[in-house]
Amino acid sequence: MVHVLSSRTLLRPADPERSRVFYGEQLGLAVSREFGTGPDRGTVYFLGGGHLELSGRAENPPTPAERAAAPVRLWLQVADAAAAHDELRAKGVEITRPPVREPWGLIEMWIADPDGIPVVLVEVPADHPMRYRPGI
Repeated sequence: MVHVLSSRTLLRPADPERSRVFYGEQLGLAVSREFGTGPDRGTVYFLGGGHLELSGRAENPPTPAERAAAPVRLWLQVADAAAAHDELRAKGVEITRPPVREPWGLIEMWIADPDGIPVVLVEVPADHPMRYRPGI
């Protein structure tokens, strides 16, 4: 068995500074570390139990066809999807779908990063089975 010590999602944005504004200022992710210098420096953000690294620069953002062929989605759990909706809308983040309670019981809101990478903000309601922990 492989013993994983840490996990990280790596993105190569077309415009690293624009992506740093989105993830750092608009989403409010805390910086774990930065490396390199200048506009193409790498930035690693805390993602709960993992990290999101913006590193390097893509020639162009992925096209819709490229995103569909190799789908990348960020799934971020939040305590309150409605509050996240109001906060992000006030910061100018485009909401591609407001919070909706899905048939499987989770409340999901969809946004997209500056390169069009879908970001799903998920609230796990108190009555959802994901919160069930026997004996506690």
